[in-house]
Amino acid sequence: MMAQPECGGGGNMSVLGVDIGGTKVAAGLVSEQGEILQQFRAPMLARGSAAEGFCAVRETIDGIRAAGGEFRAIGIISPGPLDPGKGIVLNPPNLPCWRNFALVKAVEDAFGMPARLDNDANAAGLAEAIWGAGRGHALVFYVTLGTGIGTGIIFNGRIHHGRTGAAGEGGHVTIDYHGPRCGCGKRGCIEALASGPAIAERARQALAGRNAGALFRLAGGNAANVTTEMVADAYRAGDPLATSVLRETAELLAIWLGNIVDVLEPDVIVVGGGVSHLMSRFFPYIQELLPQWSINQRSGEIPLTRAHYGADAGIAGAAALCVAQPGAHRSSA
Repeated sequence: MMAQPECGGGGNMSVLGVDIGGTKVAAGLVSEQGEILQQFRAPMLARGSAAEGFCAVRETIDGIRAAGGEFRAIGIISPGPLDPGKGIVLNPPNLPCWRNFALVKAVEDAFGMPARLDNDANAAGLAEAIWGAGRGHALVFYVTLGTGIGTGIIFNGRIHHGRTGAAGEGGHVTIDYHGPRCGCGKRGCIEALASGPAIAERARQALAGRNAGALFRLAGGNAANVTTEMVADAYRAGDPLATSVLRETAELLAIWLGNIVDVLEPDVIVVGGGVSHLMSRFFPYIQELLPQWSINQRSGEIPLTRAHYGADAGIAGAAALCVAQPGAHRSSA
């Protein structure tokens, strides 16, 4: 086995974080203290050729350089599945341009500096561990609540990847084997029960047959129109149905986190993602419930806190890959 080139090098120069999505590529110059200094975005050509997809990445990195940005290494996050050890993007559904694409090698060849690759939740968790809400804690369990539920396990400033790089998929832990089928194929994953779309779906089911209330009005009298944002707005307006749906979501998260605590007993649980602001109002309730769902009767002492990085978590996380865990990624010689 041989380690990938480390993201080391000169002085206090910044690193570049590149966040690749299905529709855009965002790059940001990040200081070694975790401050995002400048950004550049470009459209992602996800349905073109592999070369066209890479051109979008290259354009974004060149955009930072053209603005005077200097950096010593490049961290990259991409939709999975991927192999972080070998730096390969495998077959992500929303990036059909890449199949077994050696992204790290392409970046290193193009820019002549070391690069690293990982998924968004792992990387964002690492950024929180070294710069954000998990700073100073040895074992950080990171959760992103949004369209899906992603997680990352960070121990002593290193991502836990497992044997093949696939560890840390906490969002696909089943808590109800009779539950709805998740996009991963399993039933009753916490993602299928407590992600943004799952919250909206349970609200639609609860609203069916009703003809009053803030959520009913926001949906124009049609339960099929309900979105997660409507549930949030109705909850803020004091709507009992929306409150009940979110309280149930908190209970589901408590059941799930009780299992996580029994396996890991993290020092801190950090929650990011687009739904985190809404669910943070229920953090005290989740902590109150945790001892009911964990054999660890001190589980309620574990801090449950919102992430430091918001919309820029991808850029910060990608950059963090080049600041921490030297030699952590390994690949075959």
